[in-house]
Amino acid sequence: MSATATSFQLRSLAPVLIVDSVEPCLDFWVDRLAFTKENEVPGPDGKVVFASVKKDGVEIMYQTRASVEADTPSQAGDLSGHSTALFITVPSVADLDAIESRVKNAPSVKPRHETFYGSIEFYVREPGGNVVGFAAFK
Repeated sequence: MSATATSFQLRSLAPVLIVDSVEPCLDFWVDRLAFTKENEVPGPDGKVVFASVKKDGVEIMYQTRASVEADTPSQAGDLSGHSTALFITVPSVADLDAIESRVKNAPSVKPRHETFYGSIEFYVREPGGNVVGFAAFK
């Protein structure tokens, strides 16, 4: 069967980012960028082992490395050596300006720049170590 023989739709994508600690990541999205905390699952020690945040149709989930390893010990080796970058588009340069001011203390990965494909964008590192890019298309 060819890829075009069957039609289907996708509803959304919500990446699950595996991190050492969920709480600092939640603070980044909720405190700086006004995301809403959707879910929060505490572990046996009371620390959050899974949580998700959402804003304007964008959802990001976090799970601790320890909880993934506890759930599926055979997956432990799969959790190292991967890299993830999120790319989030915004409606306007004014939105990009507002976001940039809210994340100004986050470690910069790539400062604001214009691309050959028509966007203005910048990249920062969130507390879990993942790269997040924000872009406005002209």
